[in-house]
Amino acid sequence: MSDARPPQELASIVARRLAEKRGEFAVIGLARSGIAATRLLRAAGLSVYVSDASRSEAVRSAAAMLEREGASVDVGVHNVQRIAHCSLLVVSPGIPPTAPPIRAALSAGVPVVSEVEVALRLQPALRSIAVTGTNGKTTTTALIGHLLRALGHDAADVGNIGTPVSELALMKSPPVWAALELSSFQLHDTPGIMPDVGVLTTLSPDHLDRYANVTEYYADKKRLFANAVQTSQWVTTADNADVEALVAGIPGQWHRFSVQRTDVDGYFHRGSGMLHVFGEPLVARDQLALVGDHNVANALAALLAVMAADPSHRIPSARALLAIAIATFSALPHRLEPVVDHNGMLWLNDSKATNIDSTNVALASMTRPSIVLLGGRHKGESYTALIPELLRTAKAVLAYGEAGALITGDLEAPLHGRVMVEHCGSDNFEQVMRRAGALAVAGDVVLLSPACASFDMFNNFEARGREFARLANVLAGDAP
Repeated sequence: MSDARPPQELASIVARRLAEKRGEFAVIGLARSGIAATRLLRAAGLSVYVSDASRSEAVRSAAAMLEREGASVDVGVHNVQRIAHCSLLVVSPGIPPTAPPIRAALSAGVPVVSEVEVALRLQPALRSIAVTGTNGKTTTTALIGHLLRALGHDAADVGNIGTPVSELALMKSPPVWAALELSSFQLHDTPGIMPDVGVLTTLSPDHLDRYANVTEYYADKKRLFANAVQTSQWVTTADNADVEALVAGIPGQWHRFSVQRTDVDGYFHRGSGMLHVFGEPLVARDQLALVGDHNVANALAALLAVMAADPSHRIPSARALLAIAIATFSALPHRLEPVVDHNGMLWLNDSKATNIDSTNVALASMTRPSIVLLGGRHKGESYTALIPELLRTAKAVLAYGEAGALITGDLEAPLHGRVMVEHCGSDNFEQVMRRAGALAVAGDVVLLSPACASFDMFNNFEARGREFARLANVLAGDAP
């Protein structure tokens, strides 16, 4: 169930209700974005009701703080009748649109929006470069923020990358620029999105545990372009047919990047080893401290976006600063992050790879025999798409977690006799790691790139990655 009103109409209603300050504004979810949205609405002088179905200690602590700031709070329950009569409902991205409070609001004609929508409405002077895509969006967002700061701008990395946009408005001196990562869940409820530059990195099936089909998932990604006009600035890959199909016919000025072709605005010239941006070579590939062609694509996307955002970002002095800055950017945690390199064995933490496509990207980056750890909570995709890259690089696949049996079933027969596939159980990650350590020899890579969500055994992908790193260090210390 979703709001059938056109995005422009819905965005106009939201803006009007925020300006009028009438009635009560509701927020559901007391994680970081819900807390930030509540505090921002209260700072704007609005009456706020906030609720969370959890009774955890963290939720109760947040509730007490928000009550002190004047919000009305329910813990352990949502007052659905109250929500159905509010002026606006702000939802956390992790709450599905089928949740009873959201269904009640939509049935009553109450606009349902994200924390991002509210924050952008209440910060009209904030300039933004917004990034979405199935893979690469977090690294690209972080690169954009890094490049903006290198040019001397006060810029923050916000959105799905971790910091709610609302927190910027609560600062004494808010930044001028935001590098804004947007998930499909956030875009679903952000009808007024209109960034200085919008970036779409890649598209492939994902989140099929929440979406009925890939068409629904892609439709939410397309919401980035809902308010496109002829002067809009867009950056997209030229290496993904689904992206090309999705953006066909959308108005705006388009800047495309590629690691496969050279007839675009940003490309990798393999002959010279240089990244070319807007007609000129900018930086050598071997200057980038990032692994894999996918990170070359992320760098090109970020460079194009920053240079498209303002004409002053393309002048020779700015280009020189960008070339230096792109070479100083390091890999983000949990994204092909080396955590141990001991006795010729490299342990790589790619815990952020929560879907098939991102794991395929990681596998494509491998140049050494790999022991691949796959598992977690299944997200609806078949694991057979991993077979070609596994045949190229893997010596073993260790399947674990809730999806372990599905992974083994998809891969065991096709890989039989060429790559070992072993089911290591559903609830003991240390056992999986010790088995990987027993199989690894000098020259091997142990790669955690799960192709699954983490929520069967861990609270999030970060916790999974940290445990991988901890155990890798333990095992390296135990090795002779």
